[in-house]
Amino acid sequence: MRKKIMICDDDPGILEMMEMIICEYGFDAFTESNSLNVLNGLEREKPDLLLLDIWMPLLSGDQVLKNIKADLQFAELPVIMYSASSEGLAIAQSAGADGYIAKPFDLDDLEAKIRQFIA
Repeated sequence: MRKKIMICDDDPGILEMMEMIICEYGFDAFTESNSLNVLNGLEREKPDLLLLDIWMPLLSGDQVLKNIKADLQFAELPVIMYSASSEGLAIAQSAGADGYIAKPFDLDDLEAKIRQFIA
């Protein structure tokens, strides 16, 4: 059975690109553009990994991650955060992310980071 990855980003172009890339890597992908709906998506889809943008309206990625880690059913879910911000790595680390990728993405780095968490 193929592993499933959820991608959360408020930018439709990034979502579309990431979904295509993830599928090319041999994983199933589904997307969520509204950060307020992430927990519902996790409950519905039961992904093996979450790719999470840091800078989003309504609820930022670090706030979303804190909610995820506080929920016992998702506390162990690997989460890789990403951002174009120079502060992205520090934010991801302080929020408890399992990994971080800087935008613009290096596609080999993205794939390696994903495979590090789901074999």
